[in-house]
Amino acid sequence: MKPPFSSSLLLILLPFIVLIIFMYSEEFSCILCQLDPSVSSQQHISDTPNIRKNMEKLPFAIGETEKGCGVFNGKWVWDENRPLYEESECPYITPQSTCQEHGRPDKDYQHWRWQPHSCSLPSFNATLMLETLRGKRMLFVGDSLNRGQYISMICLVHRLIPENAKSMENDGNFAIFIIKDYNATIEFYWAPFLLESNSDVAITHRIVERVVRNGSINTHGKYWKGSDIIVFNTYLWWLSNFSILQGSFDDEVKDIVEVSTEDAYRMVMKSMLSWIKENMDPKKTRVFFTSMSPYHERSIEWGGEPNKNCFNETKMIEDPNYWATDSRKSIMQVIGEEFGKSKVPISFLNITQLSSYRKDAHSSIYKKHWNPLTPKQLANPSSYADCVHWCLPGIPDIWNELLFAKLFYP
Repeated sequence: MKPPFSSSLLLILLPFIVLIIFMYSEEFSCILCQLDPSVSSQQHISDTPNIRKNMEKLPFAIGETEKGCGVFNGKWVWDENRPLYEESECPYITPQSTCQEHGRPDKDYQHWRWQPHSCSLPSFNATLMLETLRGKRMLFVGDSLNRGQYISMICLVHRLIPENAKSMENDGNFAIFIIKDYNATIEFYWAPFLLESNSDVAITHRIVERVVRNGSINTHGKYWKGSDIIVFNTYLWWLSNFSILQGSFDDEVKDIVEVSTEDAYRMVMKSMLSWIKENMDPKKTRVFFTSMSPYHERSIEWGGEPNKNCFNETKMIEDPNYWATDSRKSIMQVIGEEFGKSKVPISFLNITQLSSYRKDAHSSIYKKHWNPLTPKQLANPSSYADCVHWCLPGIPDIWNELLFAKLFYP
């Protein structure tokens, strides 16, 4: 009987078989496919690109994630033991995220945890985190969403620190949580574009015509040097109106050009990766990049009523294939291409899809409003609901659980 494949045909197919195995291995999991099935499977980035290739033990690692476990692929499950802390117990939460204090009547959004399909996330261990930070500096860099993750990290560990052994300081773009007994800091640095911009003043940054200076990452980067663990994010501000400055803000005649969001985002990804390569020692330090935090401003996208948003939403999106119709696809593609080409050791925290289901967990109207609400706004709460930022406790705690998993069990 003639065999179904000749040896010559097998030799022809063998390279393609090897390629498929490589493409679908855990080391190069298809993040774009996880996020949106319609995106071509040829676009790949790893959650820890260019690290597992050489199989060297990473700094701070004490174990490994189970083989075949994609921690960003999973579902939300109800957990009576949640939240990991109470809002009232953490004095560091900003008024942007104190939803209970500002009148939110329900707490269900606090009781969900992320469960990967093929394994379990390690429990967040505040003692381990603090001991790891002894004598070290942990830094979050980016916009207000990254600041939310920074505040979450403080809330997760601060109960173990005596009152007289911790303090919070604000200095320009910095917010610094000092842990005296550990000679450690957890810091946040405001740089919404990572590059220098006219929106870099942490307090007065609400500028309509935003300008970003090309090639200027060292303007901020000089303050990041010496970090042992650094967590970057940048996304939301690139979706607003902005221009690219080719020269200096001090130039009398400024050379300003208009570019697409994708080209501008590619510019900042290249700058960030170049800075990491020049300033972070992969044998001693760890670098993370948190992907885009989704917003829920169009309820029609998840089958809701037109002209509505996250206001009054108390249930998550249950469709596992849900994907909002915004610019995240093209931005993810840029990240995939630039991270895929780079040999810089950086761990990717893919929080986008898992957070996309959680239309129930935004600050909505339950936050401090810096400007008095008008009678017209009060008559229509949807008009002033914040569907970008998140309540705490909440979604940013999950991001930090994923950060914990990738830091200690890459």
